[in-house]
Amino acid sequence: MEISLIRLWLVAGHKGPVCNISMFPCSGIHVDSPPIIPTLTTSYAHGTSSTSLLSATLGECLLRTVERWPDREAVVFVQDGVRKTFAQFQQEVDQAAAGLLALGLKKGDRLGMWGPNIYEWILFQFATAKAGVILVSVNPAYQVKEVELALRKVGCKAVVCPTQFRTQKYCDMLRQICPEIESSSPGHIKSTRLPDLRSVIVLDSRQPGMFHFEDVMQAGSSQFVQQLQDLQKKLLFDDPINIQFTSGTTGSPKGATLSHHNIVNNAYFVGKRPNTRICLPVPLYHCFGSVGGGVCMGVHGTSLIFPSAGYDGKANLAALESERCTFIYGTPTMYIDMVNQPDLAKYDLSSVEAGIMAGSPCPPEVVKNVISLMGIKGIIIGYGTTENSPVTFCSSPTDNLERKSETVGYIGDHLEAKIVNPTTGEVLPLGMMGEIMIRGYCVMLEYWGDEAKTQEAIGKDGWYKTGDIGRMDAYSYCRIEGRIKDMIIRGGENIYPAEIEQFLHTHPKVKEAQVVGVEDARMGEEVCACVKLVEGQDCRAEEIKDYCKGQVRPSESPHFTHWCAQPMVHWGPCPCPTHCSVPGSGVFSQSEAGRYHLR
Repeated sequence: MEISLIRLWLVAGHKGPVCNISMFPCSGIHVDSPPIIPTLTTSYAHGTSSTSLLSATLGECLLRTVERWPDREAVVFVQDGVRKTFAQFQQEVDQAAAGLLALGLKKGDRLGMWGPNIYEWILFQFATAKAGVILVSVNPAYQVKEVELALRKVGCKAVVCPTQFRTQKYCDMLRQICPEIESSSPGHIKSTRLPDLRSVIVLDSRQPGMFHFEDVMQAGSSQFVQQLQDLQKKLLFDDPINIQFTSGTTGSPKGATLSHHNIVNNAYFVGKRPNTRICLPVPLYHCFGSVGGGVCMGVHGTSLIFPSAGYDGKANLAALESERCTFIYGTPTMYIDMVNQPDLAKYDLSSVEAGIMAGSPCPPEVVKNVISLMGIKGIIIGYGTTENSPVTFCSSPTDNLERKSETVGYIGDHLEAKIVNPTTGEVLPLGMMGEIMIRGYCVMLEYWGDEAKTQEAIGKDGWYKTGDIGRMDAYSYCRIEGRIKDMIIRGGENIYPAEIEQFLHTHPKVKEAQVVGVEDARMGEEVCACVKLVEGQDCRAEEIKDYCKGQVRPSESPHFTHWCAQPMVHWGPCPCPTHCSVPGSGVFSQSEAGRYHLR
């Protein structure tokens, strides 16, 4: 190969190859720091890095962290008054892991964790990893049919849960599914509807046929402690460690199966922040909380501060102040809620240096408000999917406001991304909209027990189809335009809800907005804006339409406006009572629209 084919440059601190574009397209972009050279020539990026991937299990990572900072706080659960140093946490993890082995769980068995953000959730996250058991993250809001489907789908051998939380009566629901529990001895459940289930571990009360949490903690005799130690030599970093359910609103949920390698490395590259105290209000059952929170804690030695078991905006602000948190996680909805707290100004947030906003599209106005009203200058925007462990693009605290508010950042270390024509698979020119596809260490192992769905999502070439529409620039910064499934087709024109939502967030009376498609006899679909107003404000549909005139295309202007009484949820459809008949796809019938939408 002639030396002129590739030239290596060290320009303005840039390390890595810059291609001779006269010979072939350049795809490498160095990501040790935010890219400053517009290297890319097509919508394909490979995030090159001088930092190697980790080849360790989660248990090994925690052990190394404990050796470095034994007396540093690992977790604080403010509401419950729980504080654990890394040394204390490690001791209890080993105790719980030995207890699980004593109950008869073996490497590869599945354990369902069903509950809110409590200490035992994160304890069992690490205990299962140490015992070779696969943790199944179960949505704490699941009702009887949903939890039965989830537990049966992945064959859970054990379930851990509190007796109840708020209106969720976990033990009662399990008894509805498995009435055999009442007459069983703990550890010997034989259920018709959940044939794999043997044990239920209740965290806070004694129930017939179920273990109590303390039973597990006391069960790990020296025999099982030795068994746990011997087991460590047999655990591989490519073993599955976690199953996360995804896409449950549009049909049967799929169990995205993630390995140690997937989530340890994602946490490693995304969470490189020294001595950070993270305020974590996001749910642990979601990848954002369990990987961005729990695994980051184990890998980097960060301290996790949990304000409350269930989401509470005031508790978040109080925890930021009292615990002197330096970093905060949240979905856009959570930040909107905090920014709109009437007594926001009374809280001392001076310790908070930065935060990450992810989990759903981040409207630019929300980003600007967090910076200006909460004083969090180093806000970071993240993008990813559960199937990608989850983060694939992330911005930098030093990025300018335009990049923070209009993009989801640049490609991650050791990852590949491309924007393609969804029909042909052709890589598109820079700046053109297409489907985002990802390849690399982060891609899940499979959808548990569903080869057909796995093959639909991951090609033989290893590329994962995100189903998201986006565009990429020459620095690899990506802008999300919407979901392929959410795309509204109005009279043959493709309309992306995210674009309209971002504009509606600039209206001074609008607190939150979601845009969906409404079936229409003439146009096929029409645009409907679901709007929650700022408290105390009044607004008519005509005012929303007038605001859109001259700012968005006429076809994008909302044909219907639905006023939402409740906050938009972080993941899922609008929670208003009148919205309960709307399918998760976001498309509902003309008769339903006429019932509670304004023309």
